Amino acid sequence: MSGAGAAPSRAEVCRRIEAVGIVPVIRAPTPELALRAAEAVLAGGISIFEITMTVPDAPAVIRALVAKLGDRAVVGAGTVLDAEAAHVCVDAGAAFVVSPGLDLGTVAAAHARGVPMMPGALTPTEVIAAWKSGAEMVKIFPCGAVGGPKYLRALRGPLPEVKLLPTGGVNAENAADYLAAGAAALGVGSELVDTAALAAGDDGVVTERARALVAAVKAARARAK
Repeated sequence: MSGAGAAPSRAEVCRRIEAVGIVPVIRAPTPELALRAAEAVLAGGISIFEITMTVPDAPAVIRALVAKLGDRAVVGAGTVLDAEAAHVCVDAGAAFVVSPGLDLGTVAAAHARGVPMMPGALTPTEVIAAWKSGAEMVKIFPCGAVGGPKYLRALRGPLPEVKLLPTGGVNAENAADYLAAGAAALGVGSELVDTAALAAGDDGVVTERARALVAAVKAARARAK
């Protein structure tokens, strides 16, 4: 990462995301639960967060996490649907921007602010369009609903240079299969961030799931060497 006071480059942010290999998608009904989810994920060894814009006051959550954690974590914004939202998120301190689909204006806005953009795509045509837009990674969503690792492997065949971020149905049990299929990193949502457990005060459930994911990624990468 860059030195104190300097924002990390797009390449640095992407390298850190790939090194961790997991992008937790934090979607919660209240700002408090979103903050606790991030803390629980960090306690489990994952220092990347994607705070979705469906969280009430999401920019305030992003701002609070950036202020509290600094270089200890990379805080991004998810479910960013247009350029205006991208600017709001970057103003709040988001280090990367993710969307469930491809909007060229959002990609351009993120890049104009020096922040990597990961648009969503599903079909080969959509993936190619997202990659040609300059996206650093392409979020394959909802990957689990269309074949999971087998589908990702099929996409990777003709598109080996595209960095893919499968999201939707990813968990500790199938993480190795996704990585073997060519995932650059894994987007993990409700399979990690259990809002019911958080609401019940059992943040440890999220921490343990994070630890399991970290262990699964580490083991899969060790086997691949």
